[in-house]
Amino acid sequence: MKDLNKLDMGGLRYPWDTPPAEGEAIEIAKGVLWMRLPLPMALDHVNIYALDEGDSWTLIDAGMYTKKTVAIWKKLLAGPLAGKSVGRIILTHHHPDHVGMVGWFMPGGEGGMHAELVTTRTAWLMSRMLILDVEVLPTEQAKAFWRSGGMDADLYETRCHERPFNFADISHPLPVGYTRVQQDDVITAGGRTWDIHIGNGHAPEHLTMWSQDDNLVLAGDQILPSISPNIGVHSTEPAADPLADWLEACERLATLAREDHLVLGGHKLPFTGLPRRMRQLIDNHHGGLGRLLKHLETPRTAAECFPPLFKRKIDHGVYGLALVEAIAHLNHLLVLGKVDRERRADDAWIWRVKG
Repeated sequence: MKDLNKLDMGGLRYPWDTPPAEGEAIEIAKGVLWMRLPLPMALDHVNIYALDEGDSWTLIDAGMYTKKTVAIWKKLLAGPLAGKSVGRIILTHHHPDHVGMVGWFMPGGEGGMHAELVTTRTAWLMSRMLILDVEVLPTEQAKAFWRSGGMDADLYETRCHERPFNFADISHPLPVGYTRVQQDDVITAGGRTWDIHIGNGHAPEHLTMWSQDDNLVLAGDQILPSISPNIGVHSTEPAADPLADWLEACERLATLAREDHLVLGGHKLPFTGLPRRMRQLIDNHHGGLGRLLKHLETPRTAAECFPPLFKRKIDHGVYGLALVEAIAHLNHLLVLGKVDRERRADDAWIWRVKG
């Protein structure tokens, strides 16, 4: 249902207050379809966009590879996509809810199509590596990382004996070969010319697309309404500072933002009010850093830093995401020289305000 006057508490407007039903699509601009696929997690959906190329479609992301998703895609292809093939997929970033189905559409994939993959080099490399990297039990590096964060002892013990999450569980095999895009490239899709601007923080080299011809912004997970994308540090790069990357990208992308931009994100609803949202995304983390510094007047582990950052109870379903985000904020304060840390006997880092 279209309601141009719907205004949320943050000052954003939502032209559509109801997402497309399963297997259906909403035309949100000429030649641009919005579809939604389910996810088996707390954030229970991902948005997919199809750009009409006349005799084929360009997809923006593809969803998670499951039997249910495959069935929905077959329904979409026969229905709203009018039986036309998918000729190209533009992947915003490497996370499995976006890349999981990509290989299904590519040469050799189960979908029987020959779609071209267009993405950034880092997104391609991360996707290809993680889909091929299958682990039966957690690595020693992963376990050391959990201990360093002060993970809940019962949860740590459970995870040490469970098969960890693998991209391959929810991602179709990805064949070799892609077309690279990078900052300041210009591409055509769906009858429009798009400027490419690269974000960071939530995922390295996250692609966003800004139409030169109208007010559309294809933002992936770099810019979302009502929720802040997860900014996390992982065992693969425990000293990383993705929050610095996130803040830099937000400040840079904010200079492009117009009030009339219609932002098409990877989750939640399309919205307008982008200048305000960019400021909210930046201020959210600065506010969290300030609360965290006050919290660290008493020495804490990363796992003991959830309250000032999330202001809600963190259960085991989102514990991992909370832990990596807490570490991201702590690493950023360490880089800024505002905190110190030391190892505890159980390998956990204890963080405190410097000085």
